[in-house]
Amino acid sequence: MTFKDKVNGLLIEGLNDKPSVFLIDLTITDSFKIIVTLDGDNGVALQDCIDISRAIENNLDREEQDFSLEVASVGVGSPLKMVRQYKKNVGRTLIVKLATETIEAELVEANDNFIILSWKAREAKKLGKGKETVQKRQEIPYTEIKEAIVTVTF
Repeated sequence: MTFKDKVNGLLIEGLNDKPSVFLIDLTITDSFKIIVTLDGDNGVALQDCIDISRAIENNLDREEQDFSLEVASVGVGSPLKMVRQYKKNVGRTLIVKLATETIEAELVEANDNFIILSWKAREAKKLGKGKETVQKRQEIPYTEIKEAIVTVTF
């Protein structure tokens, strides 16, 4: 069993005890630095990071392989990578980059295949001069999303 396989197995075991927390990324560098990035349906508490760190660190032997370990939650402004992240952010505003445009809109629905965004836009009136505000709604398959970031408003 390789070092990476062992770390991955320990990580999966640790996450099994925390069903609301899920893995975003696991990186092991050539110098054996283990970087674990987590997210959660209700956010990630410091205790979640500590528990996952212990699940990995306490079951690896530094005599066998020296390593460093970093366990953190996904940062504010980090791109969404998993369907589960979209689902937990329904009701929030996203900036979604597509191949041809960028849309800033409210995420009103997320399922396993696509998201639905809703926003107001100013468009030319159909009759007469000037512009009017219209409500837009667009269904976007995950395959068309280049990047999506939750906007933070204060």
